[in-house]
Amino acid sequence: MDPVHRALLRAHRLDLSGQLLVSDTIVPFLLQEDILTAAQAEDIEAQPTNTRKCLQLLALLPHRGPRAFEAFLRSLDDFSWVRDRLLLELQAPPRPGPTDACRLPDSVLQRVPSDRELSRLASGLGAQWEAVLMDLGLSPEAVFRCRSDHALSAHGATLAGLVLWKRRGGRSATVQRLLLSLEAAGVHRAVLEDSLTPQGGAGPEVHL
Repeated sequence: MDPVHRALLRAHRLDLSGQLLVSDTIVPFLLQEDILTAAQAEDIEAQPTNTRKCLQLLALLPHRGPRAFEAFLRSLDDFSWVRDRLLLELQAPPRPGPTDACRLPDSVLQRVPSDRELSRLASGLGAQWEAVLMDLGLSPEAVFRCRSDHALSAHGATLAGLVLWKRRGGRSATVQRLLLSLEAAGVHRAVLEDSLTPQGGAGPEVHL
């Protein structure tokens, strides 16, 4: 899938999951067009709610080849207003990138954040924590497990997801990657910058 199309679906993931009903026409059409395999369609339909079915579909689409986005748009005949909005945004001029005014030096952007920094970040994400985790690549099931395991603590659920992302990503789980996902979820970069600033310190905490 074209990186521009991938970014568009990622940016609208939560919005799409709240509007689309994928079972009736979208999944059958994508199966017919060989965008989805039968096993993938069954996996989508096995999700307990329509929102999670849609999130599962959106997690799969970017990995289903160059025809996936165009086929997805054609599957939206019953949701023409959604298709029109996506097409309109594709025609809009690109917005400035998330790091255009970033105060963090390259040495910080390219390193892996510490668990302590992730804990501070978890405290500042608020209601957008699920969107951030899914943009980082966690599946709807993984996010659901984090929420279930820490039902009484949004901070605990968020931190569990961030640590899981870091463990899976290894050296690619960088501050830069976090910044991109925060921007996609509509979280201001200052939230990340503040989490990298030690309490009482003047600058980002750097780990060698």
